[in-house]
Amino acid sequence: MNDNPPYLNENLGIEERVTDLLSRLTTKEKYILLASHDRRRIYTTKPIKRLRIPSFKMTDGPLGASYHSSGLKKNTRFPAPISLAATWNRRLAGEVGSAMGEEVRAIGRHMLLAPAMNIHRTPLCGRTFEYFSEDPYLTKEIAIPVVKGIQSQGIGGCLKHYAANNQETNRATCSAEIDERTLHEIYLRAFRAVVKEADPWAVMAAYNKVNGVYACENKYLIRDLLLEKWNFKGIVMTDWFSTRRDQTTEGCINAGLSLEMPWPFKYKVKSLKKAYADGILTDEALNDLARRNLRVMMLTGAIGDAKAQSRGSRNTAQHHNLARRAAEEGIVLLKNEGSLLPLDIEAIDKIALFGPNLKKKFGGFLKGGSSGVKPPFEITPLAGMKEKCKGKIKIVADASQADLAIVFAGLDNGKGGDSEFQDRSSLELPDDQIALINRTAATNPNTIVVLIAGSPIAMDGWLEAVPVVLEAWYSGMEGGRAIANVLFGNINPSGKLPLTFPRKLADSPAHSGGSSRTYPGDEEKKVHYDEGIFVGYRWFDKEKIDPLFPFGFGMSYTVFEYGSMHLNKGSITHTDDTFNVDLDVMNAGERAGAEVVQVYSRDIQASVERPQKELIGFGKIRLKPGERKTVSITVRAEDLAFYDIHKHEWVVEPGDFEILVGRSAQDIVAKAVLSYT
Repeated sequence: MNDNPPYLNENLGIEERVTDLLSRLTTKEKYILLASHDRRRIYTTKPIKRLRIPSFKMTDGPLGASYHSSGLKKNTRFPAPISLAATWNRRLAGEVGSAMGEEVRAIGRHMLLAPAMNIHRTPLCGRTFEYFSEDPYLTKEIAIPVVKGIQSQGIGGCLKHYAANNQETNRATCSAEIDERTLHEIYLRAFRAVVKEADPWAVMAAYNKVNGVYACENKYLIRDLLLEKWNFKGIVMTDWFSTRRDQTTEGCINAGLSLEMPWPFKYKVKSLKKAYADGILTDEALNDLARRNLRVMMLTGAIGDAKAQSRGSRNTAQHHNLARRAAEEGIVLLKNEGSLLPLDIEAIDKIALFGPNLKKKFGGFLKGGSSGVKPPFEITPLAGMKEKCKGKIKIVADASQADLAIVFAGLDNGKGGDSEFQDRSSLELPDDQIALINRTAATNPNTIVVLIAGSPIAMDGWLEAVPVVLEAWYSGMEGGRAIANVLFGNINPSGKLPLTFPRKLADSPAHSGGSSRTYPGDEEKKVHYDEGIFVGYRWFDKEKIDPLFPFGFGMSYTVFEYGSMHLNKGSITHTDDTFNVDLDVMNAGERAGAEVVQVYSRDIQASVERPQKELIGFGKIRLKPGERKTVSITVRAEDLAFYDIHKHEWVVEPGDFEILVGRSAQDIVAKAVLSYT
């Protein structure tokens, strides 16, 4: 073989290189590209040594490079995606994506199986912590920079789980029964946007069925939408072991599935050979599937000059600092009665610390499932508090003898908590934690509850007993320091909820009827999405339900005053138009801080039922005490659209839209009218 064939010449364009390599492959070698064929390594494909095509190597995510799939290497454990979404900070999301890409490069892998982009439909979903939001706009606005960041390091980003994998219960066998409009507006919208705006190199098909057809052989989802309508050029892979026995080789081929992992069930060489002989697998289809895999292998440098690739870096001081910064910015202050926070380190003599999550480490082998990252160290809440209080405040075990008490409560990544494979059974904290909170509060009225969890928690029975509640999520390997920095005011909290906290489970749309029909599914394992497009705050608005804490909510140690709102245009005419929402914001308090200005829209007179409000923009602004700035948020006309089931397209109808600016979905402070003509 020529020592330097065109496909190894990185000065040539990707498509030219792929075409050259494709022409050199035998039919059998093309078959081999479509599945792992390596039973010893479940995150690695089989090499084709004749043509110097190496193994393509992947690792799980999305909190960093997972321990079990990275050669048992310890890597930076970043905050959970729900925490990252709570920052409402696109730039920070991009930084985290880039850092994760560097770490994946450093462990010798080519692709990170992240981000996870499923919508928070039920607060019981075991993987809520891995997903960004109940809102598709916020989901895509955080996911886009994450993907761009990962791929800026020459590492493939993989969107998952496509689509409607919104529960762990019966995930491999259930069917999400969703009408066309709801499917597009809620569950596909973020995938569509990220494909179009971030050009991800892979999409992972989910375990479940969508409207009776398994995702891995769902021609409508994969070929009709993803490949043809959205013009996706990358790999479409299975979730691990998701090609069930009742799926077919023909169905996967026709759908456009291009990579079966971790080893073949439907894409065995003999199965593909038979499909080829029967005319089911044509040369055109085979070449297209193989081309997708080769293209990504070249984009990541798997095929090419390995020495020319960056070696990457992991567990650097910069990455650890970034993990801490992201954790700090994602923490949400939910309650601060009497302004007990921030704590004055000079005015406190003794502090009592309690709770099941005080000493707990959350990183480790398969902790939480496939997302488990084992870091080189982990700062627990106790370690963070000891570090902060050293030489200043004495930590005691008796709440009655302390100036204040802190209970570190919440969930964990075990069964019944926030974890893959199993949904939560209750929205409540365990009884022993509720008893601990109430007992501590009865002993010391200055009791603070720090929740460490990845999904909403009901607080009936204890919220009124405590003056402060802080939502810290799963805040990564530097979480203890981040929490201490927020408690003591080194960091002013600026996190905002990326999902609604219901008062009780029945307030959530998937549970409102109390029937298994909508969750976890009927006798045929069909999960009926009867709430339609009314997910999250859309449902609470429609049903006039008062949530415990609304979408977009989060308090600060300072006070932000909003001025008058101004639109730079009174009308727009095309879906590719944009307009700006301008608003003066002033920090009227005594501490520097950051505020998330949220923009929603309401279609005043629509031909179809629409939500009372939908998020269409946001901007985060940082202000010193007394400082005033104008925040200008650009909104795209296409984000005013709904999905028309008759045209099978996104449509913005002519008419007036109310543009709303607020601190949360339920705290609207300014309104204006925009016309679409």
